[in-house]
Amino acid sequence: MSHLMIAPVVIPAFLAPLIVLWMRFDLRTQRVFSVAGMVVLVGLALALASSASVNPPEVYKLGNWEAPFGIVLVLDRLSALMLVLTAVLGLVVVLYAIGSGWDKRGWHFHSLMQFQMMGLNGAFLTGDAFNLFVFFEVLLIASYGLMIHSGGQKRLKAGVQYVVYNLAGSTLFLFALGTIYSVTGTVSMADLAQKVAMMPADDTALLRVAAVLLMLVFAVKAALVPFQFWLPATYTNAPGPVAALFAIMTKVGVYAIIRIYTMVFPIGGTTGTLAQDVLMPAALVSLVIGMVGVLGARDLGRTVAYAVIGSVGTMMLAFSQFTQAATGAGLYYMVHSTLAAAALFLIVDLVKERRGAAGLAITPAPKTLTHGLLAALFFVGAIAMAGMPPLSGFLGKLMILDALRGEWTIWAVILVTSLIAIVGFGRAGSTVFWKAYATEGDPPEGPRDASAPGLAFVAAGALIAGLVALTVFAGPATGWLRVTADQLHHPQAYIGAVMDGAYERAAEAQAEGAALMGHGETEATGHEAPAAAH
Repeated sequence: MSHLMIAPVVIPAFLAPLIVLWMRFDLRTQRVFSVAGMVVLVGLALALASSASVNPPEVYKLGNWEAPFGIVLVLDRLSALMLVLTAVLGLVVVLYAIGSGWDKRGWHFHSLMQFQMMGLNGAFLTGDAFNLFVFFEVLLIASYGLMIHSGGQKRLKAGVQYVVYNLAGSTLFLFALGTIYSVTGTVSMADLAQKVAMMPADDTALLRVAAVLLMLVFAVKAALVPFQFWLPATYTNAPGPVAALFAIMTKVGVYAIIRIYTMVFPIGGTTGTLAQDVLMPAALVSLVIGMVGVLGARDLGRTVAYAVIGSVGTMMLAFSQFTQAATGAGLYYMVHSTLAAAALFLIVDLVKERRGAAGLAITPAPKTLTHGLLAALFFVGAIAMAGMPPLSGFLGKLMILDALRGEWTIWAVILVTSLIAIVGFGRAGSTVFWKAYATEGDPPEGPRDASAPGLAFVAAGALIAGLVALTVFAGPATGWLRVTADQLHHPQAYIGAVMDGAYERAAEAQAEGAALMGHGETEATGHEAPAAAH
């Protein structure tokens, strides 16, 4: 049991209060510790991913309590993948916030970032459904503060809407967990998988209710239809680096769906095809609404926000098949969409800094080198997000289409919505960068100093470089992700690592306890204790 496994949760948990209590009035020291913490998290995530690539699932028992009674963290290939993605995105966001000056426009940005990383890493590592709820709440509380960072009426209004939606989701989560515990007597995911599989079909009515409630909760977190309403306003009005970080937030809901509905409620198990029946139509409608929203948006930020909804629909079409090939394709597209969405949100923020707004009205643009660089970055990001060749978005959609071979309706929806997204991004880009550049007149003054912050451009460029790398190394990446999908759809190794003969040890401990009690009675009475009835 390696103590490295708990470090992605412990390090930000210590750094966050340290930054608040010790460095509150020293922004430079906050920046140093925040960047150092993110770099350490990247190194830890890569080390854990390397370990997960060659070893079976590893378990960390908090307090050395045995499952299913103790809290465990579990490292497998999927959790390692999400740790790496979260750490890399967190580092880029912190560097951008420093380069653009966002971290000095309000209080406690860096400490909230650390709390956010703690919640995200814990959610991806936990092997317990109740602690998944706990880490959800940690990351959501931090996200509330980040959402309204630097204030503003629109931001506060969107933040209230975001809080209300997520509180409703959290309440449903508790109801679902209470129902599951009342039926099975456990919230350990590995133990649940065993107990749910052994339940008679006639006794699963409440379990089906709990499965549906969980699906609703995760749909809220993932912004799946009909619970996508909170996302456009939230992502559009959030500070630029926060919106980029939120690109991983919807993936927490997606991750939970993959984990729970391949291990606890698999297709063909006790709950039948319930998950597939719910996810498939929701994913299709999410894809359509998202890409139509891209075409109809009148703001560059909303264009990207609706593209996030569309990308969630695309990946959930793959995951809703619950096959290894489709899951592998969905994981590749999930990595791609996270990087692409985060990059575009940073680019949109850079546009706002120079124009004072990101609306699609044709206004004169500053004729500077940075304007051309922004246009190039947006062009690459839009190509990737829309799914045009040769970047990773095209490869991801191609893999999904290949995994859904024969599903002609889904093929038609994916292809038509991709065309709509291309038109929408083309219209937005040509308006903001091409037509604005060609318009005579003085450009509007940005709300703040619009001098070229090199570090901010480097951060946005790093995410674009990540998309290029994901394209160039698509072969090794898809090979690794296919093995990850195989591990997901054969969770026996995960369950075995967590339980590890827990029932046998519990029986032995019970027998030892009975023997000790019998020995005590013999000493007290001078007579042998009667043999236990079997």
